[in-house]
Amino acid sequence: MEMEEMDLILWRHADAEDGVPDSARELTAKGEKQAQMMGQWLKSQLPHQFRVLASPARRTQQTAQALTKTFETVQSIGPGADAVSVLAAAGWADGKGAVVVVGHQPTLGRVAALLLAGAESDWNMKKGSVWWFTNRVRQDKAQTVLRVMMSPEFL
Repeated sequence: MEMEEMDLILWRHADAEDGVPDSARELTAKGEKQAQMMGQWLKSQLPHQFRVLASPARRTQQTAQALTKTFETVQSIGPGADAVSVLAAAGWADGKGAVVVVGHQPTLGRVAALLLAGAESDWNMKKGSVWWFTNRVRQDKAQTVLRVMMSPEFL
């Protein structure tokens, strides 16, 4: 019996203003445009049903809102989170369906490295970018596939 595939979409918050406190930083005009463009692209690619998890930081909340008004705020994926916490929050790889995680660097780059290379490493992920992974089973072996990396500048 084939296991259901799970899609994990890592979405780094769009361009944000500098400032203190960090949790209150808002998207810049450029960031709002990045989030809107990526939100539209994601809507065109995602299955009908999907979950969105967002860090409690203001900039990630604003980024998530460019995709949907119904998302979960998850403390454990906030700034400084570790890769394992992000994967646990998303239910990787035992879940099914699609989960979008709106978060931060360096955490999301470390998640990508863990999924693709088997160990955390500081991989860079541009602001507003998406890395889309699928977990699937082929010939009774689990596989993690990077389906797409999309940056707002290519939309």
